[in-house]
Amino acid sequence: MSVDHADLSFVDGLGGADRPGGHDNLAVVHAAYRAFHDRDLAALLATMDPGIEWVHPDGLAPYGLGGTKLGHAGVREFLAKVPTVLGGMRLEPQEFVRSGDRVVVFGVRAVTSLSGRTETLSFVHSWTFRDGRAVRMEDIFDTVVFARLIDG
Repeated sequence: MSVDHADLSFVDGLGGADRPGGHDNLAVVHAAYRAFHDRDLAALLATMDPGIEWVHPDGLAPYGLGGTKLGHAGVREFLAKVPTVLGGMRLEPQEFVRSGDRVVVFGVRAVTSLSGRTETLSFVHSWTFRDGRAVRMEDIFDTVVFARLIDG
């Protein structure tokens, strides 16, 4: 996997169940970003429900990255496609907002083209949970700059 991110140790102390008797959705999101960093697909998928909706902007469909991918197979398909169109990516989550079964993450990502040019782009990830596992992850960002990087 060619996706990376910055150290998230600053959120270690922010845990706690999201509701009485509930699951710590923030800790699950933290684990998902750690799995990206470690390139540990099994650990990443362990944070997700087998039927997860993995959603990216439709504007990236021509590159095989847009739309909704379903289930662990869809996440695998998406992640396998990324290195065919990009030279690399580094995620840096900066702010976590949780409310009930949702965690929204604001951050930046350094995206590197296959030719080696890197741009820093803002993102919003909206994670929705059920029973302690992500059932939906929606990635929201500027597709115009992203597509320019892919196109070279």
